Amino acid sequence: MLVVTTPTLEGKEIVEYRGLVTGEAIMGANLFKDLFANIRDIVGGRSATYERELVRAKEFAIAEMVAQAEQLGCNAVVGVDLDYETISPGGGGSMLMVCVSGTAVRIR
Repeated sequence: MLVVTTPTLEGKEIVEYRGLVTGEAIMGANLFKDLFANIRDIVGGRSATYERELVRAKEFAIAEMVAQAEQLGCNAVVGVDLDYETISPGGGGSMLMVCVSGTAVRIR
């Protein structure tokens, strides 16, 4: 399955557009992760914990989108857009949200 952010695929012909496919992932970050990330923010540096969670969320959302495309009988997704957000439901701990969308197509 080809997954690209561009609207076309060089050297490939799109023979059918099957529609919008999406994937979403919301990953909770627990209290200790939040605490250590806040300390990291104060002293500087990267938060490896949050980076790992973000990668996991992105991979999960893309896999969900690809599964939808496969169900439609497609072999590529074009025009892919990734959106990242942090949310705090009910004022509690933060959560990472990744939403991905694209157009499922058949190529040859």
